[in-house]
Amino acid sequence: MADEHQSHEGKERVYEWVARGEADTVRLAESLAKLAVPGTVIALDGDLGAGKTRFSQAFAAGLGVPGIVNSPTFTIIKEYDGGRLPLYHMDVYRLSMEEADELGLDEYFEGEGVSLVEWASLIVPLLPAERLHLHIGHLGPESRRFTCEPLGERYEDWCAQLGMTEKTRRETER
Repeated sequence: MADEHQSHEGKERVYEWVARGEADTVRLAESLAKLAVPGTVIALDGDLGAGKTRFSQAFAAGLGVPGIVNSPTFTIIKEYDGGRLPLYHMDVYRLSMEEADELGLDEYFEGEGVSLVEWASLIVPLLPAERLHLHIGHLGPESRRFTCEPLGERYEDWCAQLGMTEKTRRETER
């Protein structure tokens, strides 16, 4: 688990992916899904309507998950089988830190599937130290900026492999 004082704000180098429309968001999500291995953790943050659920749907499709994937807002965790790897889709928006801790999320994070956590910044101390943290920001009606913080060498390699633009945190805050 992450150190209680560790935050995804601690790293100075991040990567950026600009989606000019939904098709670019889908392409990023599907590309990341192809790289996923058991134990992959993707932390997603962004304002309401930023595209977290759409990203999650495209990621699931990239894993080959059959059927409809929607946000687990009230169920907290939805498990999907039938793809290349199991998908554990979580929405922790309505949970306190204590409630999230009691759910035993680490069993999912260390499991045989991929954990995709919406609103992950609310439970940073419970997240594994190694993860890919994505923040989705609005650039316009259809455009989005994905600020990607790879925590761990595997995720650093993924960002480079996908041709993301390396930036300093200061550059992405402008």
